Amino acid sequence: MSIMIKDLAMAFKQKTNASKEKIQKNLKVTVPLLALLSAFPPLTTDMILPALPSLAKSWNVSLSLINLNLVFFFVTYGLFLLFYGPISDRYGRRRPLLVGLAVYIVTSLLGAFVSGAPMLIGTRILQAAGAAAGSSISMAMTKDIFVGPERERILAYIAVIMGLAPMLAPIIGGWILLYLSWHWIFLMEAFMGIIAMFGVLRFPETLPEESEAPLSQVMNTYGRLLLNPSYMIMVLVMSVSFFPLFSFIAGSSAIYINEFGLSEQKYSYFFAFNALAIMSGAFSCLRLTRRVNSKHLMTIAFAGVFLGGIFLLFMGQHGPWSFALPMFMVSFSLGLSRPPSNNLVLEQVDRDIGSASSLLIFTYFTFGAVSMWFISLEWADKIPVLGTTAVGCGALVFAAWFIIQKRGVRGIA
Repeated sequence: MSIMIKDLAMAFKQKTNASKEKIQKNLKVTVPLLALLSAFPPLTTDMILPALPSLAKSWNVSLSLINLNLVFFFVTYGLFLLFYGPISDRYGRRRPLLVGLAVYIVTSLLGAFVSGAPMLIGTRILQAAGAAAGSSISMAMTKDIFVGPERERILAYIAVIMGLAPMLAPIIGGWILLYLSWHWIFLMEAFMGIIAMFGVLRFPETLPEESEAPLSQVMNTYGRLLLNPSYMIMVLVMSVSFFPLFSFIAGSSAIYINEFGLSEQKYSYFFAFNALAIMSGAFSCLRLTRRVNSKHLMTIAFAGVFLGGIFLLFMGQHGPWSFALPMFMVSFSLGLSRPPSNNLVLEQVDRDIGSASSLLIFTYFTFGAVSMWFISLEWADKIPVLGTTAVGCGALVFAAWFIIQKRGVRGIA
């Protein structure tokens, strides 16, 4: 019996290795699918952003209450990331991914029928539970398939394609509001979930070998990761760097629509301009890594977040473009830093890849939920708050990055 089990395991591993080689050769399919799975958070949150101020008025509630749909989405999303990572290490990548996508599709359809802020928040919580499968498992799949510099290059490609999600999502939402109603936003999200599910159904399993440990023991991998100082330090530093971006996402509709008096459609274009900054940063990373060491790119990027925050403080209140341009600098810098920083985090672990990917993204979005809650408070003017956030986080991360390089971390050449 034991020989038969070993033979089956060997056959599974050989089949998986053959599938990996096929996947590596067919990047035109692999990269867009991984990017789509990774893009569920910006697609789901950004498409509804143009509708939030009008929903607050029509339901006669405060914008800060409506914004709780974003906060609870990211909190739930982060918690379920911790669930999907170990599950994908135990049972493979495809099965939990398909379950998560099914939950996302059903709850997106339900979202089209909500009639108040509490129902909206509840639907978003369920939607997040399904969407969480995409990001954590897609990053683990990237680690399964690619190694070293090639993985960093693929992460950069994915980041470039992912940049289209926050760029197009609010524009799509704005045009839906112009010609239809906000209910169709949820129907569009369900359609995107169906596309992703068809892609996963045609995609082979990428996990080289399923774990035979009990699920309770697999969940203990988080204990090992928390006791891995190089991994945890890198995770925390990279998560803090994105604090200003999540603040912008939650506060942008109030700034552009309420403070600057723009329409939902014009707001969506300015939001897309900021998303273009992230994509441009990722594309620049893709081109520059051939000539410039990744650690130097990260140093430049963290300095850019700090400088962008300074410009926000001194220029941001003078009009839409005076706010958009410094924010472009912050977002471009974050886009530049994300591919090498994600790769550097994954370099700190040799096993428990699904759990490591989940914990990384969980920390990103936990910090994101806190920043969204913070910017959604009843501030008289959100722009100085956002500028101060960018300056503080940029300075903190810039200093921490120098200390990390001095002490030495695996993967820093």
